Amino acid sequence: MRALFILSLFLLSACASNQTYHVLSARFKDSPQPAAADYADPNSWSALPSRFDAADLVPRKSSLKDNQAESKADVFFIHPTIFTYKPENEYVWNASMSDVALNRSTDSSTILNQATAFNAAGRVFAPRYRQAHYHAFVTEFKEDKEAALDVAYSDVKRAFEYYLAKENKGRPIIIAGHSQGTVHATRLLKEYFDGKELGKQLVAAYIIGIATPKNIFTQIPVCTSPNQTGCFIAYTTFLQGYLPPWHPGTVTELASVNPLTWSTDEVFASKEKNIGGVSYGFKYVKEFADAQNHLGVLWTNTPYVPGRSFVKLKNWHKADINLYYQNIRENAVLRVNTFLSQK
Repeated sequence: MRALFILSLFLLSACASNQTYHVLSARFKDSPQPAAADYADPNSWSALPSRFDAADLVPRKSSLKDNQAESKADVFFIHPTIFTYKPENEYVWNASMSDVALNRSTDSSTILNQATAFNAAGRVFAPRYRQAHYHAFVTEFKEDKEAALDVAYSDVKRAFEYYLAKENKGRPIIIAGHSQGTVHATRLLKEYFDGKELGKQLVAAYIIGIATPKNIFTQIPVCTSPNQTGCFIAYTTFLQGYLPPWHPGTVTELASVNPLTWSTDEVFASKEKNIGGVSYGFKYVKEFADAQNHLGVLWTNTPYVPGRSFVKLKNWHKADINLYYQNIRENAVLRVNTFLSQK
């Protein structure tokens, strides 16, 4: 039972790292595409501040509160890949927006366990989108990957433009994403914020779960302190002492911000610096995990919960946000408050 407890962490959010995914046999050009969304329709959103949804919840066993109603900033959250399985309809490369089961799975996983980390800092807007199937990230056909991601990004872009036109009204903005969501968030930041007028409204970007170069943007730097604004936070989490196969094993130019210290140095941060993470069943756990930057990735020891000795997992991608949930939550609030104090 203890082993099952900790292994359940990997059911929390998304992406197919360390799990089986369905291999698509059809090429993108031979596959139909689902209809695009109308973002004036609330059903096209996983989270909106105007209604009650999964983004309004807080972890069990915590005293945390949803502060969206009082917040003076907004959070545009882009969820990761949930579409990893064998498609149940003709839409194989990009998910249908009307897929009720997929939408439910998205809301109960990534929106609940990731987007809620930001509901103390701002109003949470999280669009549904025609997310690319996980196979797009591993296919040998680059053109299929690019086409599927272009479809997904076109939705994210239209959702963001709708949000800007109808909801923002000059409020400070946090951009947040994980995995595939970070791919789209990075593109959105380049197109709308980096060296643009809207960059003046950027509190910070939390673009987590994808290896991201330090110089990915021209005018948005890596965050190197807890209260810095107009910058971005990036990291990818692996077991202490492990480097993934794609890593060169030497110094890289990848950004890695330690979510316990908000520094880019390689000083080890013990679990005592972890205010609280989120485990299976959306349960709050104090001193959940430690963290240390190393050669552009984030290292962690196995989370400090019962059964940890049974776990031999090396890639903690799925728990990138869960492991450091409360530290991220408080940091987002700090950056918003700092941003507002500078105005």
